[in-house]
Amino acid sequence: MLKEPAIRPISVDFPFKTTLSLEPIIAYWQSRENDSNPGVALLARSIGEQVADAPWCRGPLNDLNVLECSCDLVETLMMAVFPPASFAFDISGAVAPFQRVSFYQTPRFAEVLLNSTKHVKQPLNFDARTMDIYMARMVYQLILSKVYGVHLPLQDTIIFTIPDYNIGSYRHYGVGYNSAFVDVRVVGEKPDLSAEQIEHLSHNLHRADLWMELLPPAKFELEGFNILHLVDVTEQEILSELKYDLLERDVLQASDRLEQIQEKLRVLFGRPFLQLGIAAYDEKKKAFVDFGRKINHSFLTKQLNNQDAGSGFRKIYNQLLQDRQPLVISDVEKADLPEDLRQQILSLGIRSTILALLPYGDDTVGLLELGSPNVGDLDEFSIVKVNDFVPLFAVAVKRNSEEIQTRIQAIIKEKFTAIHPTMEWRFTDAARNLLEKIEDGNRNAEMEDIVFHEVYPLHGASDIRGSSVARNEAIQGDLIEHLTLANKVLKKASEFQELPILDELKFYVNKNLKRLRLGILTGDEVSIFESLRTQVEPLFEYLGTNTPELRPVIAKYWSNIDPELGIVYKRRKSFEESVMLLNDTVSDYLDEEEEKAQQMFPHYFQRFKTDGVEHNIYVGASLVEDKPFDQVFLKNLRLWQLLVTVEIARRTAALKSRLAVPLETTQLILIHGQPLSIRFRQDERQFDVDGAYNIRYEIIKKRIDKATVLGTGERLTQPGYIALVYAQVREAAEYMEYIDYLQDRELLEPEVEELELEELQGAKGLLALRVKVKL
Repeated sequence: MLKEPAIRPISVDFPFKTTLSLEPIIAYWQSRENDSNPGVALLARSIGEQVADAPWCRGPLNDLNVLECSCDLVETLMMAVFPPASFAFDISGAVAPFQRVSFYQTPRFAEVLLNSTKHVKQPLNFDARTMDIYMARMVYQLILSKVYGVHLPLQDTIIFTIPDYNIGSYRHYGVGYNSAFVDVRVVGEKPDLSAEQIEHLSHNLHRADLWMELLPPAKFELEGFNILHLVDVTEQEILSELKYDLLERDVLQASDRLEQIQEKLRVLFGRPFLQLGIAAYDEKKKAFVDFGRKINHSFLTKQLNNQDAGSGFRKIYNQLLQDRQPLVISDVEKADLPEDLRQQILSLGIRSTILALLPYGDDTVGLLELGSPNVGDLDEFSIVKVNDFVPLFAVAVKRNSEEIQTRIQAIIKEKFTAIHPTMEWRFTDAARNLLEKIEDGNRNAEMEDIVFHEVYPLHGASDIRGSSVARNEAIQGDLIEHLTLANKVLKKASEFQELPILDELKFYVNKNLKRLRLGILTGDEVSIFESLRTQVEPLFEYLGTNTPELRPVIAKYWSNIDPELGIVYKRRKSFEESVMLLNDTVSDYLDEEEEKAQQMFPHYFQRFKTDGVEHNIYVGASLVEDKPFDQVFLKNLRLWQLLVTVEIARRTAALKSRLAVPLETTQLILIHGQPLSIRFRQDERQFDVDGAYNIRYEIIKKRIDKATVLGTGERLTQPGYIALVYAQVREAAEYMEYIDYLQDRELLEPEVEELELEELQGAKGLLALRVKVKL
């Protein structure tokens, strides 16, 4: 009997009457008895005859034993949705309408999702209430579709996290609910729904009370069965989770966080005993170093006190640098390894391993280590997965290295160096309080927390559009010219001397020229320059000395080489000068106007240069010691920021004709109407937002520069425009007044775009205004 309740929508008591029935699929086969496909028609008529001889299969089915005892007919009926060719591989099952018990399923479905009584397991990532809400929307969308002919957009595929006892871990599955064989029967008179009510419902999918009021559950009965289809999405989900984890600050400063990441890699590879190690590389010291506070996450290098040139580890590391490919050792005992390294690895209980460099641009910032106690657990087929997440670890290690350097600089400087004048009074008070505690005999006294509450944030950014692409094109162009110049010398030399090395070097140069014209790869700049410097150019000195006819072409080669850098440095120089001119123009103007803004009302101001210029402003009563704060100062500062942004757009556009590389800038302002708190982090000597709710502001701030317009995929930020991002409609109303004022001053074009943005990770429902600047 169907004793187990459904995966209940809305409440503990499932509000809809549901009945397991084969009638919808019987009707499907009856409709195919005269199908144009003779095979389908023959099968459908045969099924019709079997159904006629089996009255038990008609009407409601309250006893699952009947289905099990008459499995031949059920098997035949289910061929409509369970193809025999994929039956052994698909993860699919049939359940009573929106309930938890399965009466027909593939072997993989039973293995993955069912317990011993054929009931659906509770996913690890859902509680009953969350599942109720999801099912409620699904039922009501079905009612709208089958009863009212209204088709709402389908919900996103739900993800189930299910234990996998075979590997002692878990996996992620995308679950699709197919309701094609669920009929909706109206009990009594069908509730009337106007077009306005349907529109209202479609915009309030989360309002269960509203749906139940307009469409009472007692008015509808569900008959038939659902098909659940699962797809293994473990790899995609794990990679997504890794991106989020490794973007977090200080992720490499805590051993427990790395253990969580290690567990996710175990799931990704299906290896419950996989070990993860990360080693940071200090280029200046030419050695692997700790991550700070004596934290070393490497399971390999911490066993190797000897990192000198003759060690086995150093030889392997040099091989990695040369090959630029991960090293796969599927069997440590049989691999061609230096003996000291082999014994070190075996002593750790590792029998197969993968070592991969962590590249960041042209630099190597560390080493990623994967190890398993089983031979063959890690092999060449694992490389594809490794390559997917190596860049994520490289970014995390690079960020950690930069943060350590920042902390080192903070120690070198005075304890509270470069404090903004606006809030210097607060640090003076804190220092005075600490001094009083020490003088009272409390030698262990610590600096009190410095927090400013109820401050309003303003954020703006002037970004250089396409700077990464332009930089790569400049590097590519310089390398092609450099190789072309070298090739001319080698060709000319071949006319006077027959040396095998000339042919080999010409082959190397031409091979790289062909590949470079297709695009530049990470590491090309360093590897090609090193080859020219160490192998090609020394030969030119010999040729110039012994073959006078070659001196003019060799002289031309050297005349194109930058004397300080030793490379062709024309396009890169033009690019860097263009970026510098744009950044300096924006920064100088911003600093000049910021001095004036401080006179309006004191506030905290930060400016950062990258490929563009960002600025942060915080203003509020708690930042100033003895000056009253009023909302008029905030409004004034917001209008000032918009005016400055307009002028930045105009000035950078006017620079375009002077730039060696015609770069353009985009302007962005983040509107945040609610005050927040900022805290001085003494370990990093900088301010940061305080509290979990306020962190969302930081997340949005870091991600909106890549925001796209909903439905079009178009980048929000565009040259010549100002984009203003907000979350609440009321936040935009104030800025519409400022825009109207600037339009009247003929600083902005009359049209204003009101846009919805695509969902960003950690930021949903963002809106934007976009207006063109009169240049």
